[in-house]
Amino acid sequence: MAEEQKLPHVVSLFRFRVRNLTHAQNEEYRGTAERLMKIASAMPGFISFREYTGSDGEMLAVVEFASAEQLSAWRNHPDHVMAQERGRNEFYAEYQIVNCAVMHQYEYKQR
Repeated sequence: MAEEQKLPHVVSLFRFRVRNLTHAQNEEYRGTAERLMKIASAMPGFISFREYTGSDGEMLAVVEFASAEQLSAWRNHPDHVMAQERGRNEFYAEYQIVNCAVMHQYEYKQR
């Protein structure tokens, strides 16, 4: 049976395409992403991060925080702000961010 959990948290959906990067640029992008992941995961309210790649090359990052305020603190973290600017100028061909408040969460796990 599926169980409903009411967990007040927010989800940020980051859809993006990376530019055609050189090997060096790709290494720089990955290094920056790893560094930012360490910072984000240590922030108050961080719940999870997952990344997916579609068959057409579009990528999706799903980030969960316990509250909108904590997500905002991550968005405005100085290292993240610098990375956002670099991303627009050097790494991303396009992106879209959608922030959502979780209304209900359902889970099912086979036992």
